[in-house]
Amino acid sequence: MQTAIWWIRRDLRLTDQTALTAALQEAGDVVPLFVIDPALTEAKNASPKRQVFLQQALQSLDGELRQRGSRLILRRGSPAEVLAQVAAESGAAAIYAEADYSPYARRRDAAVAHSLPLKLVGGPSLHHPEAVVKADGTPYTVYTPYMRAWKSQPLPRPDSILPAPSRIPFPALELVSEIGELNLPTDAAQIFPANEAEAQHRLMAFAEGATPRVFQYVDLRNRLDLNGTSQLSPYLRFGMISARQAVVAVQVAEVRATEGLARKSAETWLNELIWREFYMTILYHFPDVLQQSFRADLRQIPWRNDVQEFAAWCEGRTGYPIVDAGMRQLAHTGWMHNRARMIVASFLVKDLLVDWRWGEGFFMEHLLDGDPAANNGGWQWTAGTGTDAAPYFRIFNPVLQGEKFDPAGEYIRQWVPELTNVPDERIHKPWEMTELLQAEVGVKIGRDYPQPVVDHGMARRRTLDVYQMEKMVAVQNRRGRRG
Repeated sequence: MQTAIWWIRRDLRLTDQTALTAALQEAGDVVPLFVIDPALTEAKNASPKRQVFLQQALQSLDGELRQRGSRLILRRGSPAEVLAQVAAESGAAAIYAEADYSPYARRRDAAVAHSLPLKLVGGPSLHHPEAVVKADGTPYTVYTPYMRAWKSQPLPRPDSILPAPSRIPFPALELVSEIGELNLPTDAAQIFPANEAEAQHRLMAFAEGATPRVFQYVDLRNRLDLNGTSQLSPYLRFGMISARQAVVAVQVAEVRATEGLARKSAETWLNELIWREFYMTILYHFPDVLQQSFRADLRQIPWRNDVQEFAAWCEGRTGYPIVDAGMRQLAHTGWMHNRARMIVASFLVKDLLVDWRWGEGFFMEHLLDGDPAANNGGWQWTAGTGTDAAPYFRIFNPVLQGEKFDPAGEYIRQWVPELTNVPDERIHKPWEMTELLQAEVGVKIGRDYPQPVVDHGMARRRTLDVYQMEKMVAVQNRRGRRG
């Protein structure tokens, strides 16, 4: 029987593992291989937190493989060179991997396939980016028609989810692995344990059980102070759970729902999963969005790009508590609530007039779930520069957002502890406290907590003027070229 390599990338799981299943069906022995690629680990926006999360996941996967008579081979270097080397050492006749859609991944896989027998099976999304397109074959650039077309495609049945194999035969060879050389910090955050079992547990807790939390998703998903989301994004990012299994789980929840709100909530979460695939599709068809705005008429915005204000935003000291809470949550955990992501992004782009690419890069440097497609899509949506983006005149008021989605200030007090004793009626605008109240609660504005770096009302008017002017200039330029 032949030997095959199972090349693991962003699919660190054994359940519903289509690439591994294909390898087991075609070969007698399988070599699970992960290549630490310097092009990714040494990239400009590589995240130390994300690399620790990945290394923890690799160690966990190695343990799961050993329970099944196998083990993980870890090598560092150029994927094409490492794969050729391991294929020669093991006598592997085929390489199986889950497809990936980012511009770099597609170039990498094309280079490997040029000289090695690479077979791509499945992918990080339910539907391939080329599968959900218009009748004329062009890609959708607006979410709602994309979502309808996505839902019209065949959806997986619960019995289609592949169980984790009980045994994975490994060749009787002494293949060198660097898995034991991973240097993990002892204080690595455990808020998101990096293993498949945790991903399965979170999906079950959210979408299954007697009263799954997904049934309250519509009401709770935007509340910063409540546990209303699945918090599965790091696990989807690294494929510790498959998109297929997540879609099946929410479909089952929809069927089980007996009330309209519960069904609507399940459908809303499914729509969020589709947003993830929509952004993958946009990046697949329009890779230039990683360098520039999707909308040509908003590519020359005269950003202020004040370095000191950007630093205040990065460090969570803007003087707007809801913004600072979000940024400090990110710094501490490598994750941020999605509503907070929209709030802090709007503040950076629309209040401070800082180029959205600065924020996009900062997020990629810190997010455990940092994914080029979703991160870019989210930032361009907020900036109003992307496909199907929020209108440029949508500018979040950070005070009103905080009052609406963290009404008692619990989220703020958790991440901005210097404001712990500030009363609820002032927690979202502490600069309005009298000096007497500041003394009573032990926080002097300007000393213990900063004054706002900008007046929101003024900033809103300034941004509207800048965007409107840029759109006018773009229209005039187009008319000039036509003339």
